[in-house]
Amino acid sequence: MIRAQADDRHPDLRAAIGHLLASGGKRVRPAVVLLVGQMLGGPQDKLVTLGAAVEMLHTATLIHDDLIDSSLLRRGMPTLNARWSPAATVLTGDFMFARAAKLAAETDYLPLMKLFAETLAIIVNGELTQLFRSRGLVSRENYCQRIYAKTASLFEMSTRAAAMVSPVDDELTEAMRQYGYEIGVAFQIVDDILDFTSDQAEIGKPVGGDLLQGLVTLPTLYYAEANPKDPDVLLLAEGGYGNHERMERLVNAIRASPAIEQASLEARQHVQRSLDILQPLPPSVEREALVDLANYITDRKQ
Repeated sequence: MIRAQADDRHPDLRAAIGHLLASGGKRVRPAVVLLVGQMLGGPQDKLVTLGAAVEMLHTATLIHDDLIDSSLLRRGMPTLNARWSPAATVLTGDFMFARAAKLAAETDYLPLMKLFAETLAIIVNGELTQLFRSRGLVSRENYCQRIYAKTASLFEMSTRAAAMVSPVDDELTEAMRQYGYEIGVAFQIVDDILDFTSDQAEIGKPVGGDLLQGLVTLPTLYYAEANPKDPDVLLLAEGGYGNHERMERLVNAIRASPAIEQASLEARQHVQRSLDILQPLPPSVEREALVDLANYITDRKQ
């Protein structure tokens, strides 16, 4: 369904979408849509359409993220902006946003379309906050806002939207929204941990890349809270993240500290809350898959 969105479009656009799909990815968000919807008895055609819309929206945000960050690799493969001009990359992202919105509209359910638009606004506002206000900012509140906008909001939308098109009441819809929120927060925390613990070949980008750009994530927060007078922490807070030698030293200090395990524990706490939400639901293949997916989030290595 995603590939078909460019069937009658410019051949370079079709090639770009083919490249994006070939680069892989875990497809966790559409999997969550399908599992939650099937568990709740939602219509298969709407769930597939919704899953494609969610994945296209996610992919569009990644296209623009990579351009903003000047990233040349994602998942170990060249990004679109490594192959194309900035103008062509932006326009491809715009096309993906537009087709994602069209697919969301095909569910013929106005509240869902409003939710889709609001989530996109949250994501874009989060990116702007990151660009203008977050570099070098050692703040747990800022971090929580960023990971909600960047990741948890789309997981939350995915599970909530799947419930919205299913024959269930508001209470269960709210429970599914909360499940999506919890696994979304855990997912981003684990991403932030992997930024420190993986090597470049595994994650497809430089180790400690976020910190080298001045972005403070949970492992750095734990380290900074335990070592507030570390000269490299003080330099980061003063806006000195452009000093790569000092920031690389800080990355290595964080890797060798308890901060990584502390962040892992926090991710596991979010996963446990998601499992508590699923526990009262009737047993089903889909529920077990959602349990497995939640546990996978904290076990993954990339």
